[in-house]
Amino acid sequence: MSKTTWILTGTTASDKTDIGFHIAQEIDGEIISADSMLIYRGMDIGTAKPTLEMRKKIPHHLIDIVDPWESYSVGKYVEDVENVIGALRKKMRKCIIVGGTPLYIKGIRDGIFRSPEADWKIREELERCANERGNLYVHGILEKIDPITAKKLHPNNLRRIIRAIEVYKRTGKQMSYLQELSGKEKRNCTIVCITREREDRYRRIHKRVDTMFNKGLVDEVQSLLDSPNGIGRQAGQALGYREVIQYLNGECTLDEAKDLLKLHTRRFSKRQMTWFRSFSNIKWVEVKEEDNQELILEKVILAFQGDT
Repeated sequence: MSKTTWILTGTTASDKTDIGFHIAQEIDGEIISADSMLIYRGMDIGTAKPTLEMRKKIPHHLIDIVDPWESYSVGKYVEDVENVIGALRKKMRKCIIVGGTPLYIKGIRDGIFRSPEADWKIREELERCANERGNLYVHGILEKIDPITAKKLHPNNLRRIIRAIEVYKRTGKQMSYLQELSGKEKRNCTIVCITREREDRYRRIHKRVDTMFNKGLVDEVQSLLDSPNGIGRQAGQALGYREVIQYLNGECTLDEAKDLLKLHTRRFSKRQMTWFRSFSNIKWVEVKEEDNQELILEKVILAFQGDT
C-alpha cells in the first residue's frame, strides 16, 4: 500500500465532496475530512455535510466529533488525523483526505507546533483596537514582535494577525520561530486542487447558499441557539451561521443575510485560492462548467496517478 497521503482540496462549492466520495469508491478506501466546520454535530445544512447515505457507503472520519459549544484546534486536528491514518494503515485500508481548510492541510503535510489555547480576552482587545485604529495599526504591533510572520500576512488578514500576537503574548515566543521548530513537509503528500473559473465558482456558491436556506438553514441555527449550551464562539463564526444569527438577532433582513453569506463565501473562496497557491508541488485540475462528473473524476484520478 502506498505511503503517500492523497489530499483532494479546492474552494468551497468546487464539488470536491462528491469527487472525493467517488475516488474512495474507486480505490475501495475511506475518507478523512479536512474541513474545520464538519467536525461539529448538528451543523449539517450550513456546512454542506456529506449525506448519511454517502457516509453509510464509505466510512468518513473526523465528522461530527465535537459539539457546537466546544473549541477545537488545528493541533488537535493534526493529532486526530495521525491517529486515524495510523489505524487505517494497520488495517491495510486506503484513504483519501478531502476538504478545503488550508490550515488543516498544511498541518497534515508539515506538522504543527503545539500552540496555546485561545485567549478570548486578548482577541477581543485586539479586535477593539482594529475597529478603533484600523487593521494597519494591529499589523504594526505584529511587525514589532514578529516581523517574519508580519511580512507573510496582509493587513486585512486580521484573524491570523491577532492569532500571531496572541501566541507571542501567551508563550513569549514568535510564531515564526515556533513554526520553524515544527519542521517542514513531515508527511509525503500528493495534493490535488480542483479549480474553476471565477464566474462558475460564484454561480455555484450562489446556488449552494440558496439551497441551504431552502433546506432549512434558519431553523437549524435557531435549534442550535435554543439548545442548553448554544453555539460557541468558534462554531458561531462559521459561514452561514454568523449571518443567520445576525438575522435572528434582528440586525438584518433574511434577504440581506443571504446576500451577506454569498459575499462572505466569495471572499472566503478567494482566500482559499491564495492559500492553495502557496503550497509547493500542488497539482491543479482545471474543471470547466460543462464538464460532467465522470470527466472530472477522470481528471482528478490522472492527477493522483503515479502515487498509488
